[in-house]
Amino acid sequence: MTVRTAWQAITRNPVHFLGSSWPWRSLGYLVSGVLTGAATGVVLFALVLGGAMLAIGLVGFGLLFAAGLSGVVVARLERWRLRLVDLDPAPDPHRAPDRPGARAWLAVRLREQQTWRELGYVAVSVLALWWLDLGVLVASFLLPAMAVIEIVVDPYLPWFGLVFLLLAIPVLLLVAAFPVTVWAGARAAFARSVLAPRELELGARLGEVSRSRARLVDAFEVERRRIERDLHDGAQQRLVALTIALGMARLDLVEGSPAALGVAEAHEQARLALAELRELIRGVHPQVLTDRGLAAATTEVASRSPLPVGVDIALPGRMPAAVEATAYFVVAEALANVAKHSGAGRAEVRGRLLGELLVVEVSDDGAGGAAPAAGSGLAGLADRAAAADGTLSVSSPIGGPTVITLEIPCPSG
Repeated sequence: MTVRTAWQAITRNPVHFLGSSWPWRSLGYLVSGVLTGAATGVVLFALVLGGAMLAIGLVGFGLLFAAGLSGVVVARLERWRLRLVDLDPAPDPHRAPDRPGARAWLAVRLREQQTWRELGYVAVSVLALWWLDLGVLVASFLLPAMAVIEIVVDPYLPWFGLVFLLLAIPVLLLVAAFPVTVWAGARAAFARSVLAPRELELGARLGEVSRSRARLVDAFEVERRRIERDLHDGAQQRLVALTIALGMARLDLVEGSPAALGVAEAHEQARLALAELRELIRGVHPQVLTDRGLAAATTEVASRSPLPVGVDIALPGRMPAAVEATAYFVVAEALANVAKHSGAGRAEVRGRLLGELLVVEVSDDGAGGAAPAAGSGLAGLADRAAAADGTLSVSSPIGGPTVITLEIPCPSG
């Protein structure tokens, strides 16, 4: 397992720990903490004192405003220093750009909350943390420093005392590496909890996963359309031409002759292949969905169902292509499941746009008892809905009716 933090390093084999860079990194972290904490305290004291003395003027308000901004500046420095003892980057909400489609108000709220947390961290750092850093350093290196001073200032030190001190100094320095690293790890854990809370980091990662999933869905949809276009413009046209040619050839042959029978059989097979290809094209991506939208495409798939299907989809206009495609394929798969498993005599499809949420319901009067874990394809429908950031719910009590509800966000912007 790769060591990522000082906390993890201190739990490893002591020999490996002492031979690694972590004691030096921890020492650098604490020393820089003392320097930055003392410098920040001096600057803040000057700014606050100057602002209080000149509070009635613009200069005073400017100094107080600068003191407030110090939280952002110091926190940025602390996130940079954190890399000494924590290799995982600490996200900075002030620098993270708003992704397309992100909720801007949520990003602003997070930054406002983080600014107050940063101000609090600066106050704690100036009043306590850098003093604790200094105390740990002094306590850890006090004995080695005293041994060095004893060697330097005592000209009458006996030889055995000199040998003892020379042997004790490296041992004391090795021992000092442990409290220094322990406190550096604790200090870093506190800094991360305040300046880069895990929920923000997890939220950022979840957002990236969602965006990655959306990109995959878009790429998959583009590929589906390309396949549909190639089949429609290529293989289908060739089969149409072949069917016509075989039909013309039948007219030139004597009816009932072996050649006529063979051409007739070939003509029938070509016609069946053409019908199957057209069905395949509709399954890949129906052209009517691209040309006329969700309502028309749903009506077409309902007309091919073996049982009566009522369609009531009233939308104010065209939805985004990804939303229409997801809703169409969920409806198509749901109607196929109804025909295969429900024993229903009739099904209904209803769709409405409620605010910025597309809601599509597929219901039937079958026997009920449908469940995603029962192998009826509902789990796949739920996965398809989730890929579009939507949800799929199923209500199917024993005896029916079964209602499958799809909800997909459909932002107006």
